[in-house]
Amino acid sequence: MDERRPETPAEVDGATGLFTALGKMLKLLRERKGLTQKEFGKLLGYGSDMISAMERGVRVIRPEVLEQADEILDAGGLLKEAIPEVREAMTKVRTRHPEWYRSYAGLEAEAVELHFYANHGVPGLLQTDDYARAVFTKRRPFLDEETIEKRVSDRLSRQQVFERLPAPIVSYVLEEIVLDRPIGGRRVHTDQLRHLLSIGGRQNVEIQVMPSGLEEHPNMDGAFNLLTPKGHGQVAYTEVQGYPRLITDSEEVRKIVDRYGIMRAMALSPSETRKLIEQKLEEL
Repeated sequence: MDERRPETPAEVDGATGLFTALGKMLKLLRERKGLTQKEFGKLLGYGSDMISAMERGVRVIRPEVLEQADEILDAGGLLKEAIPEVREAMTKVRTRHPEWYRSYAGLEAEAVELHFYANHGVPGLLQTDDYARAVFTKRRPFLDEETIEKRVSDRLSRQQVFERLPAPIVSYVLEEIVLDRPIGGRRVHTDQLRHLLSIGGRQNVEIQVMPSGLEEHPNMDGAFNLLTPKGHGQVAYTEVQGYPRLITDSEEVRKIVDRYGIMRAMALSPSETRKLIEQKLEEL
């Protein structure tokens, strides 16, 4: 089975309606067959969460999946009929993105520079084991235990990027609310703040906080990441409601870089941020 992260309809220009319709059709045929998402997933070689994502139109239903599903669900060729349109839609995303792009995790692991802006929660590379588990446990729709553990493991394995030599340049701008939101409860929250102090103490990592009391803000469009993959120009990455987007257009990337630079200038310095985190720990 293909190990690449499945494309999402947001990455496949103009195909959102196609995958939404296919997802509804898949769900109807599965229910008529009397299969649960878990049972159907086992027959296809996927977890129930992936079947759910396909049925909701959040994930692309790949041609080989349509072919298998057509047989399993006795669709009589109905699903197979959509394969040419699906292939065409998937070609669009591959021609739009550079050939070296395989997955966000792949880019992250090889990047020489990583910059993150977070406005809701602690970014994945900074999360403790318990914080990551709390995030996935409370995610909606609920995930099964096996999926939660796999996602926690995958997230923590990404943190090996900090151990690389030569070390990448890494910076973070976190909204102050990220420090105040006690994801997982007091103990988990306390350990997470201490972990921020630990990671922020690394020579190649700078963490800055945007105070909530500021009267202006250059970026009200949500969280984003900026990466410079080895041997390639800087790119941006966003993910909203399960729809990831890699931005490679130089002008679009430039605008995000500009916003990030302004935010870093407005945010507390790394040393001021450290003092703020220590203060919040004392108040817990």
